[in-house]
Amino acid sequence: MNIGEVSHRSGLPAKTIRYYEDIGLILPLRDANGYRAFRESDLHKLRFLGRARALGFTIDDCRALLALWEDKGRASSEVRKIASAHLTAIQTKITDLQLMHATLSHLVDCCAGDDRPDCPILHSLEAPA
Repeated sequence: MNIGEVSHRSGLPAKTIRYYEDIGLILPLRDANGYRAFRESDLHKLRFLGRARALGFTIDDCRALLALWEDKGRASSEVRKIASAHLTAIQTKITDLQLMHATLSHLVDCCAGDDRPDCPILHSLEAPA
């Protein structure tokens, strides 16, 4: 398969596929003319990477998960460890976003939003942390 076909079949842009090759996540063969020649195994890896990235896993996490996926003797505890750490990071982000939402909602409610210059939103932003 050429890059256009593998891009279509994997749902990933060609630029992303080239990047994954540059950083060593996939290693497609090369034809005599130098063009990439993707195998079904490359397509499977790209789909795997696409789903992992859609779940927010970092490139390093993807590299580790891909290595575990390819290792038929893997321990599922290693996979769970990576996924659990990512889940904890997601929960932290959710908590942070909820706090940001509450703070900003309060500030918007406190702001009259009229023609006067006094603004609690700006006062809060200028206050020391």
